[in-house]
Amino acid sequence: MTPPVSFWVVIPAAGVGSRMGADRPKQYLSFAGKTLLEHTLDCFLGHPELRGMVVSLAADDTWWPELGCAANPAIHRATGGRERCDSVLNALLKLNELGAGSRDWVLVHDAARPNLAASDLERLLAELAHDDVGGLLAVPAKDTLKRAGADGRVADTLDRSVVWHAFTPQMFRLGPLQRALADALVAGVAVTDEASAMEWAGHAPRLIEGRADNIKVTRPEDLAWLRR
Repeated sequence: MTPPVSFWVVIPAAGVGSRMGADRPKQYLSFAGKTLLEHTLDCFLGHPELRGMVVSLAADDTWWPELGCAANPAIHRATGGRERCDSVLNALLKLNELGAGSRDWVLVHDAARPNLAASDLERLLAELAHDDVGGLLAVPAKDTLKRAGADGRVADTLDRSVVWHAFTPQMFRLGPLQRALADALVAGVAVTDEASAMEWAGHAPRLIEGRADNIKVTRPEDLAWLRR
């Protein structure tokens, strides 16, 4: 039997979600009686091995204090940055203040990905418990994938058997993740997720297959799907 794995969670939630065309950041849109962010936090709160959470929020965020979970002692606030990597780095600094060690596991999860299945979370924790690098939930590509040229026409067709959709949580040790993100920022390297920072630092994150319905809400139709 695999021993339990203790972990911290980081939720970067400083974005505005402009593609939703809403009157507030997308993480504060509601469905099923709660905001997206509250549903996302609920994916982790109550887990017996959770040591704490840090949510990175915009400095002028006026919606967070209105949520009941804002007073939860397990949830700590950090100031978000201009890009996702800035927000995650600020959250990792907060974890250092809270006493987290460099070898502690940190799970970074999208604020607008509220449909994480408990079985996927447990699989990620179990599969990566003793991994040297860490990894992420992902789903193998099902559709035929095209690479576009500058003219908007198909340049070639990719081999979908080696292509995966990267999801979250992405699970890495605090120290190596912090160094990878900081070094990438200094070098001016564009990193779109934590795994790409670790890849740039020379690591090979492991892909853990998860459920395809762990969707990230980016457009109105995504929220409509969740509501249905």
